[in-house]
Amino acid sequence: MKHSMKLGLSAAATGLLGLALAPATASADETYTWRVQSHWPSASSSYGDSLETLKEKLYERTDGRLELELHEAGSLFGHDEIFSAVSRGTIDMGTISPAYEMDRLSTAGVAFGLPNGFQETWEAAYFFKHKGFEDMIREEAADYGVAYFTEKVYPTEMVLSEEVESLSDFEGLNIRSSGILQTFLTEAGAAASEIPGEELYQALQTGVVDGAHWGAVQGAMSMSLYEVAPYHVRPPLNIGGIDAYIISQDSLDELPDDIRKTVEDTIEEQFWRRTNEYIYQEQAALARSKEEYGVEVIELPEDVQDAMLEAAETLWDDQAGESERAAEAVEMMRELLADLGHIDEE
Repeated sequence: MKHSMKLGLSAAATGLLGLALAPATASADETYTWRVQSHWPSASSSYGDSLETLKEKLYERTDGRLELELHEAGSLFGHDEIFSAVSRGTIDMGTISPAYEMDRLSTAGVAFGLPNGFQETWEAAYFFKHKGFEDMIREEAADYGVAYFTEKVYPTEMVLSEEVESLSDFEGLNIRSSGILQTFLTEAGAAASEIPGEELYQALQTGVVDGAHWGAVQGAMSMSLYEVAPYHVRPPLNIGGIDAYIISQDSLDELPDDIRKTVEDTIEEQFWRRTNEYIYQEQAALARSKEEYGVEVIELPEDVQDAMLEAAETLWDDQAGESERAAEAVEMMRELLADLGHIDEE
């Protein structure tokens, strides 16, 4: 009996020691609040339709265990500081455009969308999700401790305060742009410069710029750009993954497995929902913009389009020269476009 008692005490002590040495695990009812800095102003359609919707879905699907604390553009960090803040773990999550990260991520230009590339939204979605491009940019972002998720794919379309009738007209324009499209428009002859979204309306209103792109129809309409720039240019400048969610890998790893899976699954689901929804919303917004603002859809003159095509061809080669990974991405895109009959195979 005495011997049995010693064994019992020894087992109990071993059990307590094991508990003390066991790694800490999150309790089932532990809650998490993530600070999220967006590059979208609250007026932007994607702030509500994408970011606020994601916040609501994650809160609901985790039974309130994960809450996103949202901060609109410029609240905590500027649009070009968000990636660094997430990488350092200063904030848990952000929304960005890869256009702002071309100095860090060699495939960011391809992610944002090469001009004169995809002709339909589904083609870009196939490139990202089925051809494996999204995995390529995720690998690059992971080197900075950042988990990268494409928010949706959609076109970028330009609005102008005055109609362009010739290449000389185009060469006299100041256009708000960013990333690879800023380079593209400049090479085609315009003077393109980057302006934060929260300053865009005033820049157009005061004549600092003559044109801009902020998404396509919905973006322009939600930012009231048609009040001062009623000419909407088609076809698109590009189609790509214009926006992305970025999450600190440390913040993601701290979540219990079930919440982490919910985050990843919900963002993936939302990619497809928003990509599809955006197509419908674009057409509906265009009809409203014509009625409410007298918006006129225009095409640029042939000599401007020729200059753009020449600039695009050079830009594709420049992007391929960014890195081996970028070269692989550009070649993968060329092959897909050739398969679709959009370009000639070499």
